[in-house]
Amino acid sequence: MNINDKAPDFTSLDENGKEISLKRLRGKVVVLYFYPRADTPGCTVEACEFRDTYKQMQKTGAVLLGISPDTPQAQKKFQEKFKLPFSLLADADKKVANAFGVVQEKNMYGKKVMGVVRSTFVIGPDGIIQHIFPKVKPEGHAAEVLAYLKESGKVTS
Repeated sequence: MNINDKAPDFTSLDENGKEISLKRLRGKVVVLYFYPRADTPGCTVEACEFRDTYKQMQKTGAVLLGISPDTPQAQKKFQEKFKLPFSLLADADKKVANAFGVVQEKNMYGKKVMGVVRSTFVIGPDGIIQHIFPKVKPEGHAAEVLAYLKESGKVTS
């Protein structure tokens, strides 16, 4: 995926088993962040930072969605444990991750494995990818996304 590409349409279940469809979010800026696994150290840091900047992010008009190859039940547990105020989407079969090209070779404890690379996509109201944060570091990422949203001027409040 590249900037100015049309974001792949998808429908996924959230932490409550409710269908969330990218198509139904047209007209809004969507921040879609991919993370490898619910309730692991890096993913927890990233999610909690998004939680802590969520109110400011809402003021930009953007919709924040987290997505990982977990089940809706695992997402619900993660959401409740850390009081995350945004939806977490389940992508157990990695269909969405593959569509966005974030399933890549990673180095885990010296072994090469295929997995979800932590990445964030800012999708415009027209369904076009406005910005990509590839291979992000969990610490400080939420602030980086918020700064982009505020600076881009493409976001309506």
